[in-house]
Amino acid sequence: MSTTPAPANPKVGFVSLGCPKALVDSERILTQLRMEGYDVVSTYEDADVVVVNTCGFIDSAKAESLEVIGEAIKENGKVIVTGCMGVEEGNIRKVHPSVLAVTGPQQYEQVVNAVHDAVPPRQDHNPLIDLVPPQGIKLTPRHYAYLKISEGCNHSCSFCIIPSMRGKLVSRPVGDVLDEAQRLVKAGVKELLVISQDTSAYGVDVKYRTGFWNGAPVKTRMTELCEALSTLGVWVRLHYVYPYPHVDELIPLMAAGKILPYLDIPFQHASPKVLKAMKRPAFEDKTLARIKNWREICPDLIIRSTFIVGFPGETEEDFQYLLNWLTEAQAASSTRRSKAHRPTCWTRPSCRTTSSKTAGTALWRTSKPSARHVCKCASAVKSKCWSMKSTSKARLAAASSMPRKSTAMCSSTTAAT
Repeated sequence: MSTTPAPANPKVGFVSLGCPKALVDSERILTQLRMEGYDVVSTYEDADVVVVNTCGFIDSAKAESLEVIGEAIKENGKVIVTGCMGVEEGNIRKVHPSVLAVTGPQQYEQVVNAVHDAVPPRQDHNPLIDLVPPQGIKLTPRHYAYLKISEGCNHSCSFCIIPSMRGKLVSRPVGDVLDEAQRLVKAGVKELLVISQDTSAYGVDVKYRTGFWNGAPVKTRMTELCEALSTLGVWVRLHYVYPYPHVDELIPLMAAGKILPYLDIPFQHASPKVLKAMKRPAFEDKTLARIKNWREICPDLIIRSTFIVGFPGETEEDFQYLLNWLTEAQAASSTRRSKAHRPTCWTRPSCRTTSSKTAGTALWRTSKPSARHVCKCASAVKSKCWSMKSTSKARLAAASSMPRKSTAMCSSTTAAT
């Protein structure tokens, strides 16, 4: 007696570009597709359709996104585009008119619907028995995971396109965030990397509304969120922290070992004139005093930052002001850190640079002001290098030395871990 073989599951290829926030978006889309019976494959030729999650933050990222879209079209033919560059649908279709659909960031349902249109799901699929882990599909190694707590940003920095792509701040309910964190920990995650566009603004949009987690009230606010996360028994690392006054409340938590003594704060510059042109708060003197106070409370504190130099209107005096500010910011810990802890600088090999080093800090600059860049912040950790070209930023640092083709496609094996 012959039996008819069960139809194969539809297969999706997925390319995720950009920042950790975009990676979390990719994880959410893949989780939904897996729940609907789609298999995730790691090669173009095995996929029935390919989704490209793009980045549109800077010109080089847009160029890479367009390149990857073209690669997917050439290798597969059926391509759906989503992500931050999706807000520029006209520019995408001008270069690649054959893409099946274009959606913007956070438009999960639209992406899934576009996949349905291109490759319909199996009608006999039962989501109740599908083997999707409780924590969802993850694209990070098993030991850590990104925990996104909000979308969008209320700031209007003159160099940043994020608010126009991702909108104003929208905080996730604190109970949902903590439930997700708990599921990740139960799945074996040892480190939670808290991310958003503006982590320290968490809860501002809902006026720090009180939510509930495990039957207990918890405010939708960064300090209370960190207190709750500290009970899970894993490392908690904060990224994209804007230096609001209430950030001071986190330092005692770090000193007590409840969360990692680590702050990722994008200071961007120190010159009051440049900060004003960037539409950033110009309280660099108060920031120095706060850094000194933080280190008195928590001597092990590490601060990671990014700085933009070559910003339109920046003078030699502004640049020197930044170098002096960095030196002074580092001074509080320079006697404690040895030369062995100096960071390495991620720059293009073609840059002809001269170096000026202070204890625990490395600063590089090139001979041409339009290509100047600064590496390092007020601590002995790596800092991203940015340079302004015209009115847009050009990222000089490469986050990985691995070839893109070896890492671009998300496989189901990786996702399942």
